[in-house]
Amino acid sequence: MNIHSDFLNPKEALKLYDLDIFTLGKMADTIRQKYFGKKVFFNSNAHINPTNECSDFCRFCGFSVHRKNPNPYTLSKEEVLIRAKKAIHLGALELHIVGAHNPKLNLKWYLEVFEALKQAFPSIHLKALTAAEVNYLAKITGITYQEVLESMAKAGVDSMPGGGAEIFDEKIREYICKGKVDSKTWLATHSFWHSLGKKSNATMLFGHIESREHRIDHLLRLYHQQEDSGGFNAFIPLVYQKENNFLQVKDFPSGQEILKTIAIARILLPNIPHIKAYWATLGINLAIVAQEFGADDIDGTIQKEAIQSASGSKSANGILKDELVAQIINAGFIAVERDSLYNEVKVY
Repeated sequence: MNIHSDFLNPKEALKLYDLDIFTLGKMADTIRQKYFGKKVFFNSNAHINPTNECSDFCRFCGFSVHRKNPNPYTLSKEEVLIRAKKAIHLGALELHIVGAHNPKLNLKWYLEVFEALKQAFPSIHLKALTAAEVNYLAKITGITYQEVLESMAKAGVDSMPGGGAEIFDEKIREYICKGKVDSKTWLATHSFWHSLGKKSNATMLFGHIESREHRIDHLLRLYHQQEDSGGFNAFIPLVYQKENNFLQVKDFPSGQEILKTIAIARILLPNIPHIKAYWATLGINLAIVAQEFGADDIDGTIQKEAIQSASGSKSANGILKDELVAQIINAGFIAVERDSLYNEVKVY
């Protein structure tokens, strides 16, 4: 399905926000149902965050060590394997491994961890390292991001998460995450990963100091990148979490503004198959409602979540699969457990 030609014009796309929420929701739901009917996807996954010691300073982050979070940690390789073993015992089919930009953990460290995980658990899906982490590791290693990605693939990484995108506008990035990978390199990193035959996700952090225009610009850049490289599985709009960070945002998006943004993402990204309403930033109730506004995925069980919960999300202990399934079915949808590449594992 192609985007409506009018919406390739940012000014025309921006007008979608002027529509009432029910009209916008119906437009997005029509696309969503054409793809997936009433199915809502989730997976059995576990997050492992190897470290919160970071050389960068992102104003929106409550996870990395700073004066509002003075509790540094760095896991050993053995500790990562122990956490992975426990997660898999509890049913995880995917390990989602992201963390901070810690100079103590170089590329060699990560590659050895990936190889050890694949040797110990050959069937596990490794989704690991954001484009920001890839570029940081390239910088401290003195090689190109392409070489980092090739080494990751050889070490057993199956797909990449979508973190580090934040908002693509460079003036906003200069303020909220100065020093982190720039937007063009973020897109180029995913493009090269796709050229290796691999899949990835894409994100957008919204609800802080960005404008609606910045969101539209972000979405249209993703649309064009997907037209070029075709490897994005899902788009994940992440709602900014307000606690324990330095942005000091006072005006937060309403539920309607969040739902409008999710709906617009479905309308502007018809070439990215899935729109994920990530319950860890939305809360489970709004994430379920978002399935009526273009989203078709809710993420997964997570087991233990550290990054969003550090800034106020209620996601620290994950969610039980039975509860996730019950929430989806009670809302009138079909719960579908999927693997990391959206192959259906079980339909409830």
